[in-house]
Amino acid sequence: MKFYKMHGIGNDYIYFDCMHGELKNPEALAVKLSDRHFSIGGDGIILLCPSKIADCKMRMFNADGSEGKMCGNGIRCIGKLAHDLGYVKGDTCTVETLSGVKTLKLYIGSSGTVESATVDMGAAVLDGKNIPSTMEGETVVNRPLEVDGKTYAVTLVSMGNPHCVVFTDPDKIDLEKVGRKFENHKVFPERVNTEFVRVFCKNHLKMRVWERGTGETLACGTGACATAVAAVLNGYCDKNAEIKVSLLGGDLKIVYTDETVFMTGPATLVFTGEIDI
Repeated sequence: MKFYKMHGIGNDYIYFDCMHGELKNPEALAVKLSDRHFSIGGDGIILLCPSKIADCKMRMFNADGSEGKMCGNGIRCIGKLAHDLGYVKGDTCTVETLSGVKTLKLYIGSSGTVESATVDMGAAVLDGKNIPSTMEGETVVNRPLEVDGKTYAVTLVSMGNPHCVVFTDPDKIDLEKVGRKFENHKVFPERVNTEFVRVFCKNHLKMRVWERGTGETLACGTGACATAVAAVLNGYCDKNAEIKVSLLGGDLKIVYTDETVFMTGPATLVFTGEIDI
């Protein structure tokens, strides 16, 4: 089967065109193909599928085989793939996800292929129970949470995936150890993605992310959105203003409004290939 290796600022996945046929057992395939030494390598696999309510549907599976509800970097690449393969005409694309239908504005280069996209990610979920977590309240902002014997001030945001944002120096965190403790903390019944964030100024943040089911990645689109929202809620950044979020793989631009969150970033095809599955 043909595959497309793509990334959004380093958040790389293996993409399959399933518009005309189903891919069986994607959970096991994600585990097998994501291995960076003995297979293609990636943070997981993403399927481009037909949809009855949008131009296409995205299904995303982490490297451990678990299915994710949303992937911010992945959905930009899905928009590029749908356009460049001819399933979508023009510069807009709607994508069905487990977190609802998202609308993309596609930026097309001189070659006729998509180079980047802006995604309307929808409204941020702030209610503690709906993250989901056992920390209740209409918002969970700057709340203490004990993790592995240390107390952190956390802000919880869901952008289709649950996120726990901690404002601290990300370069001084033992992410392998601490990230895993956050991911599997008892207050998060579906596990959690954790962002460790440094504030440079009102329009510039730096973050590292530990993603549930994958570990540290070079970038996380929903995490960048959650980080910007958390920064506004904590008074570090302004609403309705562009916020640059710097990740290990590059930068994303986020705007948090009363109605939604907009995310802008590149979508890159690395190579194509074929694999016997």
